[in-house]
Amino acid sequence: MTASQSPTRFPRDAPRRLAPALLAGLALALAGCSASDSLSGLEPVRTTTSTKVIGTARFGDAKPMDFGANHPGRYPVHGIDVSKYQGEIDWEKVRANGIAFAFMKATEGGDRSDARFGQYWRQAGQAGIVHAPYHFYYFCTPAAQQAAWYIANVPRASVKMPPVIDMEWNPQSPSCKLRPDPETVRSEMQIWLNAVERHYGKKPIIYTTVDFHRENLNGHFRGYQFWLRSVAAHPEKIYPNHHWTFWQYTGTGVVPGIEGDADINVFGGSQKAWRDWLKKHAG
Repeated sequence: MTASQSPTRFPRDAPRRLAPALLAGLALALAGCSASDSLSGLEPVRTTTSTKVIGTARFGDAKPMDFGANHPGRYPVHGIDVSKYQGEIDWEKVRANGIAFAFMKATEGGDRSDARFGQYWRQAGQAGIVHAPYHFYYFCTPAAQQAAWYIANVPRASVKMPPVIDMEWNPQSPSCKLRPDPETVRSEMQIWLNAVERHYGKKPIIYTTVDFHRENLNGHFRGYQFWLRSVAAHPEKIYPNHHWTFWQYTGTGVVPGIEGDADINVFGGSQKAWRDWLKKHAG
C-alpha cells in the first residue's frame, strides 16, 4: 500500500497474459481446504476437494512472480486491499470471483480521510465481504493525533475485522521526508495501537513492508498479528521465523469487479482456520 498517488492501469489484454500456473493454483486452492489449520504460513495449505468453495477463483496477476512450491495459490482464502484510487468497485462481482475479505483505507496522518471509505465498507458488507479499515501512518504527526483522527472517522460499525495500522516509509511524500529512529517509531506506534485498541476493543493488525520491518519492527510487537508485504518470495524467506496472519503477494492483481491493478492477499491458514479466526476476531 502507498499514500495518496495516481492510480495504475493495466493493459486491456492483461487477463489474457495471466500465468496459467497461477490461475490453476488459485482455482485448486479455492476448491479445497488445508490438512493443517495453523496460521503464519509455516505449514502451507495442502488442498483436497472435500470442502465448499468460498467463491469461484477467477482472478489472477498481470505480472505473476514465480513463488515456487510456496505459491499463494496453496492458500484457500484470498482478499484485496483498496483505496479511493480503485474507483467504483462491483463488490458482488468481486465476491463471486473468490475474494473473501478486504482491507480498505480509512485515514492517513492526522487530517486526511479516504473519500470512498464509507461507500466501500457499506457495499462490501452488503456483498458479504468481511473488511477492516486501515490507517496510513504519517511520520510528521504525533501518534496520539493520528489515533484520534482514525477514531473520529471510523465508526465502530465499520470495524468487522480488527483495525489496521500501515507502517512503511513513504519517500514519495511531498510534505514529510522524516524517518525517525527505530525507538521513536516503536514508541509512537504503541501509542496509536493502544488508543485504537481501547476504543474498538480489538487488538490492531500491523501491516508492514520488508525494509520498514527490517529497520524498525523485527523482534518487536510479538503480541500482534502481522500482515506482511512480500511480492518476490514467500514470507518465510523474507521474514524468517516471523508469524504472519495475512500475506500481500502482489500489487498487479486482476480481479473482476475492479478496474486496474489490485493488491491481493492471502490468509495464512485453511478455510476452517479462517472461520475460526472470524469467530474470534471479527465478531
